[in-house]
Amino acid sequence: MRIVVWGLGYVGTVSAVCLAQSGHEVIGIDPNLTKVEAVNAGRSAIKEPGLDHLVSQTVAMGRLQARQDGISLIPWADVSLICVGTPTAADGHLMLDSVWNVTRDIGRGLREATNYHVVALRSTVVPGTARHVMSPLLEEHSGRQAGCDFGLVINPEFTRETSAIADFYAPPYTIIGALNSRSGDVIEVLYRDIRAPVYRVSLEEAEALKLVNNAFHALKVGFANEIGRLCNRLGVDSHTVMQLVCADTKLNLSSAYLRPGFAFGGSCLPKDLRAVTYNARRLGVELPILEAVLPSNRLQIEAACLKVHELGAQRVAVLGLSFKPGTDDLRESPIIDLIRHLWQSGVDVMVHDPDVQPAKMLGSNREYLERQLPQINQILCPEIADALHTCQVVIVSQKRPEFTAAVQALNGRVTVLDLECRTTHS
Repeated sequence: MRIVVWGLGYVGTVSAVCLAQSGHEVIGIDPNLTKVEAVNAGRSAIKEPGLDHLVSQTVAMGRLQARQDGISLIPWADVSLICVGTPTAADGHLMLDSVWNVTRDIGRGLREATNYHVVALRSTVVPGTARHVMSPLLEEHSGRQAGCDFGLVINPEFTRETSAIADFYAPPYTIIGALNSRSGDVIEVLYRDIRAPVYRVSLEEAEALKLVNNAFHALKVGFANEIGRLCNRLGVDSHTVMQLVCADTKLNLSSAYLRPGFAFGGSCLPKDLRAVTYNARRLGVELPILEAVLPSNRLQIEAACLKVHELGAQRVAVLGLSFKPGTDDLRESPIIDLIRHLWQSGVDVMVHDPDVQPAKMLGSNREYLERQLPQINQILCPEIADALHTCQVVIVSQKRPEFTAAVQALNGRVTVLDLECRTTHS
């Protein structure tokens, strides 16, 4: 393919060189004359192991060159890869001036294009940027229609400094967020020699993924460092502890607990988290990340309560009372907090949970239930149908086949708030 890479910084240079090495014809665009001259002389303008050799090799083969202006190249090229910087302003927002300037230039070039040119953004942006800003800007400056006359794709990169070349050829995955299928098809062909699974998603999902990935990486570093500070104060080897944390690939380093849903609860997580943070405070160790977890968890309960109020429901059915199916352990079940908040605000709540039978419960578990929901015997229904009778909203807090079947049998007559998946549907 013929590719124009806009921006010869870190991402742009690596992308341009690796694509040229893969056999594509690549022209890099950068207003900085020093960078342009360096590339055309067969040198890398950035420091990265192995990059100088590849620049020299691909320039000598005639597959890579650089210029300061790329507007006239749009009719020649199949794809534009936008790889300009999006630095952070003092208040935290991304500064997208370079993205807008390049977008306008591509739009002007599209006026003369007769082929289906695909614009692919590799720079980091917030969700909604491509659809609501880039697409209208391209249409304004080209006089063409996005999707019909040209393509638009979000194609985030996942390279790391000092291993960028290896990362380019073997990323964790190739993400193609496309405006339409035709746009995505072109980019998928572009990366057909890359050893990685391909995921076709929406523009917004692709935009969000890069930010979420990096936020998660930062969270992991911060978490490990907080554990390190606490262990150091306790005289415990933090590296041994974290090695064992990482050795658990069933729960710790896996997709477990990483699906957005409702608040956590139960007899272990809240209790042990409080024990960790209390002990840290006692020792004078600050753990701001871990201290923020329980307040964040409470926000999930408040968000669900707010959703019910937004729906204007006065009678609500709740399917599932314990913190997970198969147990009657109600200690710190977040759904109990939600029911109590709704009840106190005047919402009529009826509950069904096949595992919860107060008459058979003993000890602290029963005491907790009666203390938190003294009206439990009046609102707990032995049959699903009794709970669903005349309800306006159904809250599903557990994943059970009988709950799914009961909701489907309603045929959309009421609104369903699925806390397992954080979805609302009628």
